[in-house]
Amino acid sequence: MSVAVILPAAGLGTRMGRASAERAGVSRKQFMLLDGLPIFLHTVRKFAKCPRVTEIVLAVRPEDREWVEELLRNEKLAKPARVVEGGDSRQQSVENALAVVKPDTALVAVHDAVRPFIDVETIDRVIDEAGESGAAIVGIVPVDTVKQVGRVQANRARIRSTLPRERLVLAQTPQVFRFDLLRRPFQAARADGRTGTDESSLVERLDEIEVSVVLGSDRNIKITRPGDMELARLFAREETERRAEH
Repeated sequence: MSVAVILPAAGLGTRMGRASAERAGVSRKQFMLLDGLPIFLHTVRKFAKCPRVTEIVLAVRPEDREWVEELLRNEKLAKPARVVEGGDSRQQSVENALAVVKPDTALVAVHDAVRPFIDVETIDRVIDEAGESGAAIVGIVPVDTVKQVGRVQANRARIRSTLPRERLVLAQTPQVFRFDLLRRPFQAARADGRTGTDESSLVERLDEIEVSVVLGSDRNIKITRPGDMELARLFAREETERRAEH
């Protein structure tokens, strides 16, 4: 069963902050250096190691395309890795990448380029689940109590209710879908001008299929804020030490 992986990497990284990015010598979070390599390249390597993945497609900003392609050529990956121009939003970037996925592809996995600590075992499990159900995402159960509030104003809000944790998950990636299923909600969203916060939210709007959740790990962090880099460096050191032991 062929599986294509889409890595949207065209974001501006506004939550990371310009100062943090400039200290790393780059303009956006996905290109910040982690253990001497851009974050997205660590992510590419994880999927390149997964035997189930047949191709990788990165969506980047036009000005980054040439040097990202050069980095990928230098990697000498054992499977095809292509670069397409992303859009001004994650949704546009994923849709642009979907346009170049081979028509006979069975499943498409979308993964945040700034989640470099996904493990191959979790990738395999979510692919297996999507192969059976047609749609599956990785998620974790929240450990904090979650409150629903009214509108946040001046950094203040009033609690409206407490949500039961046993019925909540925090969505992560990869999010994996049948290729024929995933294309349709993107087309519908473009037609009606809607924007989804992730791929699952778009598929859910079809109201045709239930999206399954495969429990993941709290190590599968999304590097979005300056403080995340300290934790990322710790995880990177631990991965390096484990590889040295083997």
